[in-house]
Amino acid sequence: MPETQSPPVMGMAAAEGIEDPFEAFNAASGQGSVRDPYPIFAAMREAAPVHRVAMDGEAQAESSMLRGISREIYVAVSYDAVKEVLTDAERFSSAGYAESMGLVMGHSILEMDGAEHTRHRRLINRAFTRHALEAWERDLVRPVVNRYVDRFAKRGRADLVRELALPFPVQVIAAMMGLPEELHGSFHRLAIEIIGMSIDFERGMAASKKLGEMFRPLVEERRERPGSDLISVLANVGTEGERLGDEQIFAFLRLLAPAGAETTYRSSSNLLFGLLSSPEQLDALRRDSSLIPQAIEEGLRWEPPLPSIMRRATRDTELQGVPIPAGSSVAVNLGSANRDENYFEDPDRFDIFRSAEHPHMSFAFGPHLCLGMHLARMETRVVLTTLFERLRGLRLDPQGDDVHITGMTFRSPMVLPVVFEPEREVSPGAAGLGGDAAR
Repeated sequence: MPETQSPPVMGMAAAEGIEDPFEAFNAASGQGSVRDPYPIFAAMREAAPVHRVAMDGEAQAESSMLRGISREIYVAVSYDAVKEVLTDAERFSSAGYAESMGLVMGHSILEMDGAEHTRHRRLINRAFTRHALEAWERDLVRPVVNRYVDRFAKRGRADLVRELALPFPVQVIAAMMGLPEELHGSFHRLAIEIIGMSIDFERGMAASKKLGEMFRPLVEERRERPGSDLISVLANVGTEGERLGDEQIFAFLRLLAPAGAETTYRSSSNLLFGLLSSPEQLDALRRDSSLIPQAIEEGLRWEPPLPSIMRRATRDTELQGVPIPAGSSVAVNLGSANRDENYFEDPDRFDIFRSAEHPHMSFAFGPHLCLGMHLARMETRVVLTTLFERLRGLRLDPQGDDVHITGMTFRSPMVLPVVFEPEREVSPGAAGLGGDAAR
């Protein structure tokens, strides 16, 4: 059977009868056409840790996805090669993103290196303190997740992609920023149009401008009357005379949707698929919630939402014995590194009991280690605990049609149909009883 279409952004596009940028972006990133690239990655690892690939010049000229990519690209596929690239920012720079995503995001931490990256990261880190994460979990993430589960808990069946994993992270990011609720839908749509610049560059640039216009009055207001939201923190953070300028704040806020919401939706969906496809592991997790952290890490290792990132060689160098000319683009295959047989036994198997001897690469490594990784882990943990607490007998819908993970640039299941025991109303007389009696 052909794969079904991905869900529209927050359900808006289908209802309005307009083109859905989320659906177009998913198609361009291989969803619905690329099912399992891992056998190809395994064959590449067996042949060599690094491969040289000649790019199609005509395709480069026509595709904004390939902006800033050199005519020859080197693909790092082994664990050692990927780690070497990511831990050596002096030889392998992130600056190439300025010629692709930087055109629509603005000058963000994504494309910074060296002292500039360290200084910028230090300022932004002040928005992601342990205290802030605890407050976000209590006051924002748990209520948002529960509101989405409320919508289907009494029905006994749901699509966990469309009805939970897709919408909740963008609601969290938008609320963290302090965006008015009426702007949440527009924010998500424009954010998807930005990362869809690979298929429609002009639309991506227009979306970038509109987001800047959305953020500007909010930043100005929060400088005058700061609150506890993320925009307030970014607008007022400073140390030793350093402050973030408006354009730096806009660039970081533009980056948050794909970096925070998009990847979290996909990683939580991938983990849920892995668990639902392995009932014995799902049952173990239900019985022992202390296993949740290692389950989250295994889900990230097994199916990272973003399998590859890019770097550029700053000088003539070698990578695992392969000569790399200065200026060459290096594709860093995180997904392949996560399944390197030299580091992970039976690497294609999803196993929450796997030894944590070697860290996965899904949050990258080295100086560009993901800023939002603790937020992503917390959000996924809240999703799992909420589903386990509220949906008894949760399992894949046996009537689901060939449910699986798909994609190349981004990976996740397009649908995740599940069934469970419908949640019952709590009667007034059961208000003081435990969870079992109140169902």
